[in-house]
Amino acid sequence: LDNQIDTYADPNDKRYSASDWAHNMLSLPYSTILHEIRSPVGWITAWSTLVSLTYKMCQWNGMQSLAHKMCLGPTPHSLIASSIGLLLVFRTNSAYQRFTEGRKTWEQILNTCRDITRMTSVYEHNVGLKRKQRIQRLLAAFPYVLQHHIQPRCLDHSQCKELDCSPHVLVLNEPRSISISHTKKRGGSRECWVDKRALPWCLLPDPVLSKLGNSHNRPLWVTDRLSLEITEIKYDDNFTSRERLELLKHTNTLSKCIGHCERIHQTAVPLNYARHALRSLTMWSFTLPFGVVDKLGLLTGPVVGIVAWLMYGVYEIGHRIEDPFQGSLRLTDLCNAIYRDVMFGDRNQAGMRRQSAFRKDFEKESDWDRVGDAFGVCRTEKEILEGMLEQETVEEPELLPDDAVQI
Repeated sequence: LDNQIDTYADPNDKRYSASDWAHNMLSLPYSTILHEIRSPVGWITAWSTLVSLTYKMCQWNGMQSLAHKMCLGPTPHSLIASSIGLLLVFRTNSAYQRFTEGRKTWEQILNTCRDITRMTSVYEHNVGLKRKQRIQRLLAAFPYVLQHHIQPRCLDHSQCKELDCSPHVLVLNEPRSISISHTKKRGGSRECWVDKRALPWCLLPDPVLSKLGNSHNRPLWVTDRLSLEITEIKYDDNFTSRERLELLKHTNTLSKCIGHCERIHQTAVPLNYARHALRSLTMWSFTLPFGVVDKLGLLTGPVVGIVAWLMYGVYEIGHRIEDPFQGSLRLTDLCNAIYRDVMFGDRNQAGMRRQSAFRKDFEKESDWDRVGDAFGVCRTEKEILEGMLEQETVEEPELLPDDAVQI
């Protein structure tokens, strides 16, 4: 588990430049966008090829008048192209804004979890070791529970059969219907089966898991339990109401992030706009062959197919990033990053490396005096004090009397 989580860069995070044009063109057959839009692109290409063949047959058989009537000219499509472009650009921009907002929300979750962990580590003596471990486990489980809330991941039927009647099974009562292939139906209610040995369920004890499984909003339940743990910390001279309110403020931030994710996930682009944009693009694409067949001839099919691939590709990209939590954002990597920076213990070596910042074992204050400055000059504390005394003992310039005239 530590080898999978202790990563800071994903090999898929590649920024393509202009020099990668050959690789991008060779990988085009494996494009997921092309796989999704292959149906409309294939039909439009076939239809355009049929129109071009019909046009040529009319010319070869002497039916010039019929061939002439098939040509609409480029003017109608040129006038409509700007409107189609505006529809696609507006949809893509709005979808990208949602993608950016989703990424910023998860960045805020990551930063907030780090801040809470830092405060509990600094005030470990006041918080208590056991309570600090409970808070860390709740923080580490929070992103995974939130991911399951907006992107349920249940065991399939084969996995359910293997774990049937096993103590490792946890049944979650989902508040809404989910995919049947990942659920089992009992007593008319839809249930989601998960493995207790997997994250995040392995971080929590069974009594807590039973309460969490029956909750309709599990990430909110985790934030509520976090608030309870924080409010039970006793006051003393070092930990006052100011520190408690600061921790509760961070917990409220996590609760707000739940609402942000739910708003993005549950609010889609208006249906009327999406339908109108798709219908307009389809009509424009299917009538495009009649506007270019007189000039392109038998090349109408391939050219219109490429145009359809470009236009429908832009539309599909907007549809993909409209809900960034369904694959555009790698939520598992973000959850692993939070787990790595929050959990301290034997199971997480990366967390132990961060924990060393809050421990001063085998360190002495004199060790800092032997560290050189930016220019590589190493001075001890004694030498620094002697230099300061020398500066103070420098003779001050003789002051002239007030009535003296300086020439």
